[in-house]
Amino acid sequence: MPFDRLNDLRLFLDAVQLGSFSAAGRKHGLSPAAASACIQRMEAALSVRLFQRTTRQLKLTEAGETYRAYCRQALELLEEGERRLQQEQQALSGVIRLSAPSDLGRNLLLDCLDRFGAEHPGVYFSLSLNDTPADLIGEDIDLAIRYGRPADSSLVARQLAASRRVVCAAPPLLQKLGAPAHPQDLASLPTLTLTTGHGPMNEWRYRERGETRTLRLERTRQSNDGEVIRRWALQGHGFAYKSQLDIAQDLQAGRLATVLDDYFTEPAPLHLLYPGHRLQPARIRRLIDHLLETFAGTPRK
Repeated sequence: MPFDRLNDLRLFLDAVQLGSFSAAGRKHGLSPAAASACIQRMEAALSVRLFQRTTRQLKLTEAGETYRAYCRQALELLEEGERRLQQEQQALSGVIRLSAPSDLGRNLLLDCLDRFGAEHPGVYFSLSLNDTPADLIGEDIDLAIRYGRPADSSLVARQLAASRRVVCAAPPLLQKLGAPAHPQDLASLPTLTLTTGHGPMNEWRYRERGETRTLRLERTRQSNDGEVIRRWALQGHGFAYKSQLDIAQDLQAGRLATVLDDYFTEPAPLHLLYPGHRLQPARIRRLIDHLLETFAGTPRK
């Protein structure tokens, strides 16, 4: 139903309550003829008679009784929605359930959520850090942050930041072992790999002569926590395959350095994901805007 017919619904309900087209018309600033014409338009559009008209009274037909119940419910829902929006705009409140990779969640994201929480103290977070992608619907997650392209086409994906995967190591380790000249050299060097619910990520893809090749690492130190991989790399335990965004501050500070940049060029953009069919409360819409704005200015080496 077009939005401009809402006034006709209100006129219809007032005519029922007041028992008169003329009285309902006066309430809406309409003449008796104009009020009657509005009801006639409704009846024509619905192909039913809503009222039984006599010289003494105005009475609803059976169809009119049915329609009145739905009209009242529709207008009450709209009024409730308006009240809800006004309340949410005045003060954001409620829980937001998020899922994010462990490394990003403990560093960049945590600072971002702290700033948002300081601005909106009525909002609190339920944060799940896991390097295995979450099931947003099954786990009742409002927002998820993930690297790469989402496989689930039912989700809305908003890119937060561009990034790529790089191989990195601590400068002392590079001084000790030397920088590898080719990706295959990593097979004989200490490496650090992430393990997810899908298994160990011990196949590192690189490009050579226009083709994508895979380096499979057999002997490597593993963890299911990306932050642990980062700390091991900082401590000089091996070469890590990380998103450039996760280690941007370490690169700028000289705590880590990348190697083989001409080979490892796989893009890994950071995406914000959420179910497309849900009506987002104001607190979630506001956090989405906050995340997009924050990560748009994230420094990268």
